[in-house]
Amino acid sequence: MIDNYYALILAGGGGTRLWPMSRKAKPKQLLKLIDDRTMFKLSVDRLAPIFPPERIIIVTGSQYVEQMQAETPQIPAENFIVEPFGRDSGPAAALGIAMIYKRNPNATIAQLTVDHYIGKEKDFIHLLDAAYQVAQDGYIVTLGISPSHPATGYGYIRQGDEIRQINGFTAYHTRGFTEKPSLVAATSFVASGQYSWNSGMFIWKADRAMEEFEHQQPEIFSLLKELMPSMDTPAFNETLVSVWDRMKSISIDYAIMETAKQMAVIPADIGWNDVGSWASLYDIHPADKFGNVFKGKSPERVILDTEKTLVYSDRLTVTIGVEDIIIVDTDDVLLICHRERAQDVRDVVNHLRSIKRDEYL
Repeated sequence: MIDNYYALILAGGGGTRLWPMSRKAKPKQLLKLIDDRTMFKLSVDRLAPIFPPERIIIVTGSQYVEQMQAETPQIPAENFIVEPFGRDSGPAAALGIAMIYKRNPNATIAQLTVDHYIGKEKDFIHLLDAAYQVAQDGYIVTLGISPSHPATGYGYIRQGDEIRQINGFTAYHTRGFTEKPSLVAATSFVASGQYSWNSGMFIWKADRAMEEFEHQQPEIFSLLKELMPSMDTPAFNETLVSVWDRMKSISIDYAIMETAKQMAVIPADIGWNDVGSWASLYDIHPADKFGNVFKGKSPERVILDTEKTLVYSDRLTVTIGVEDIIIVDTDDVLLICHRERAQDVRDVVNHLRSIKRDEYL
């Protein structure tokens, strides 16, 4: 384990593209989508080789913290920071960074997400170690994902000149970010070999992070300065509510990363999947000889002339003559959609919200 290395896990958010299983009361980070552990528990477990429990900090919502604490009793209760309400990843990251900086100004922070699948966990640990070393030179290090296809749903990072090689990985200067390109552009990016997917995971020194917020987001930084004296005191939660009411909502990419200087990227194949949709889950799970994936408590199913279909159901499910379909059966909602339209599930959630059918959200 590396001294002064902290993990900051952002564990809020909703996961609307995994509706109807992912809901406000139980979003995707609290679902058992991969194995018998929740996505949150998976995220914590994979960090054990490099981060002791006292150096894992979690930022989440009040409605989730009790279950998360029950699943990870080894993490001190004071390491769970509860947002009064969501303000996107920028303020959430700033809150965790400020807490770590107050406890240890010499810290280096691995800012991680809670809802990704990483199939090659040993490689991931080696990658985190390499990123730590590059961050000691003052870089903000992005963990890049070597693209397997021209995906249009991810951000892309352009690689510049090589910085150095560590642990079998190569760190490059970052030459720019492109958010969710067209298929033509994505195809060109992948063919060039000069681009990585943006995983949303960043490694940076705590003092560098605080400097970036001070220079790029002075309003957020001013509120952090107001909040920090109360951290790790009985007055913290009350002060946080007051500060959070005045905190703007902005993603960490827009707040800092897209305009920061001295950025680095380390591309790697770590078996990564963002678990952002039902199509993503289909890609993760092993399929039968017909390309079908079945998940759920009940082993009962009747499948006739069915190919490349994903079924999540706890009861007998019958399919006949279908292909490339997603079926998700819950107690109160049945979702059926084409795999190529999996991203559109978010539009359904937005529609239900607009007509105030909150009981389904």
